[in-house]
Amino acid sequence: MSVFRDLWWFFRMEKKSYGIGVVILVMVALLELVPPYIVRLVVDGIQQHSISRQSLITWLCLLLASGLVTFLLRYIWRNLIFGSAAKLGLLLRDRLYENFTKQSPQFYHQHRTGDLMAHSTNDIQAVEMTAGEGILTLVDSTTMGGLVIFSMAVFISWKLTLLTLLIMPIMGWATSRLGTLLHERFLEAQAAFSELNEKVQENISGVRVIKSFGQEMAETASFENLSAQVVEKNMAVAKIDSLYDPVIKLIVGSCFFVSLAVGGWFVERGQLTIGQLTQFVMYLGYLIWPMLAFGWLINIMQRGRASYDRVQKLLAIQPDVYDRQGAAEQIPAGDIHFQIRSFAYPGKTEAALRNIDVEVKRGQTLGIVGKTGSGKSTLLRLLVREFDVIDGDIEINGRSIYDYTLHALRSAIGYVPQDLYLFSSTVRENIAFGKPDASFQEIEAASRLAAIHSDILHFEHGYDTVVGERGVTLSGGQKQRISIARAVLLHPEILVLDDCLSAVDARTEKAILEGLRENRKNKTTLIATHRLSAVEHADQILVLEEGGISQRGTHEDLIQQGGWYAEMYGRQLLESLVEQGVGTDGDVQADPLHETTP
Repeated sequence: MSVFRDLWWFFRMEKKSYGIGVVILVMVALLELVPPYIVRLVVDGIQQHSISRQSLITWLCLLLASGLVTFLLRYIWRNLIFGSAAKLGLLLRDRLYENFTKQSPQFYHQHRTGDLMAHSTNDIQAVEMTAGEGILTLVDSTTMGGLVIFSMAVFISWKLTLLTLLIMPIMGWATSRLGTLLHERFLEAQAAFSELNEKVQENISGVRVIKSFGQEMAETASFENLSAQVVEKNMAVAKIDSLYDPVIKLIVGSCFFVSLAVGGWFVERGQLTIGQLTQFVMYLGYLIWPMLAFGWLINIMQRGRASYDRVQKLLAIQPDVYDRQGAAEQIPAGDIHFQIRSFAYPGKTEAALRNIDVEVKRGQTLGIVGKTGSGKSTLLRLLVREFDVIDGDIEINGRSIYDYTLHALRSAIGYVPQDLYLFSSTVRENIAFGKPDASFQEIEAASRLAAIHSDILHFEHGYDTVVGERGVTLSGGQKQRISIARAVLLHPEILVLDDCLSAVDARTEKAILEGLRENRKNKTTLIATHRLSAVEHADQILVLEEGGISQRGTHEDLIQQGGWYAEMYGRQLLESLVEQGVGTDGDVQADPLHETTP
């Protein structure tokens, strides 16, 4: 019963619905006792030849009225109790979703998407069942069972009641035992299905990788193996499930056998009338549900207890990144100042950034370059507060970014991450994601700035073309440019581009950068990239190495200094000269390291 105690906060919230629902359930249980009693009177009246046509019609009308009132009351309590349970499911889903949206990337490193989806569906459904069918089962089974047993023992025969009920507990024990086994095997089946579902999701998302490495047969064999395990687990569930009806019918049949055998003997001896025996047998039929319900109630509470604990465990996880008390709701335009003495990712001991001290004046462009793993993306992720700096600070307009709300900070920043994501909707909706009320003219202007407008016009349905899940129907360069258009549509004070020009050719890159310089005068832009041509015209360039700044200055300064930047620029310049060709859609075609059109 502990799960009901834990859900008491919700029962208090919906006390009116549950209170009226429980009262109506009791009324229904009382009304259920009426038909057998009427049948008893009619049967005895027929046997004794004492019933008239008028009295028979009267009893039949009462029977019909009882049925109609019961129908109406059942409709009402179902709406009240099951409706309230649905509200609980809605409330918990909303809380979970809100909690998920507040979590930092660290949370998603520790929890698989498939597991979070399972908690948001299966677990909440189990809790909802506890608040709905669990309450129904508890109230209805105890009320109905108690009233029926009382009526059988007091108004008919306590001896026959005692003899018959000696068998009934066996049904409660059997259904409880079968329910426990069914629950255990059902969990195993669900786990196997979850694993199969995860496998299918991964294979569909990574179908290009699977094909490029020729692993179709291996992945098919792996899928078949997992599918066979799912079938095996579900067969184990079916074997237990198939025992329910035979066991219940055997026990119920035994109860009816005892009641008719002993009851017939009581009738023969004049201790019962035929009408009373008929009423007793009908009441016995009513007892089947309470006996079954007790076993079922235990299973519902077990599942509800486990599921509610899992949901509460997720809800108890506080986000690592949150608004500080008194945080400002608006960020004024100004300079950006990074002062990071040291930063390490949660759970890591080695610092990802160290001794970063750089100031970006308002309206300037900052280029961030360096080897893979040097800390370029980390620096930008700290600016948008995907993680918080403990040893150091980042300031905008002379004030720490932690003194602003997350909404204010992220509203002031247009962020194009390295890991792009497009939604399974139209091109227009993807571009306007951050500004749903944007006009078509604004969307087209942003697309032109990102050099994707002409590509969109060649799509089958233009801006209304559905791009597919994660933009699967688009090339890498097209996805990057749509993501850039989505960011610039917001006209943010700060634009952050994290290596989002790697899959476009040099000519398209140049057009995009020139458009950004013209469009973003007096606004700040930060560009992290592997291709140094993207930051040639930056006001300041940082060269990161193992989390620290190894070089800084303008493009000309760094070329004169020599070192990594000058060497890498010369190498990339040579590669561009020998490049074999450029694709018509503006994506890189010759470089095998770049993503190409599918």
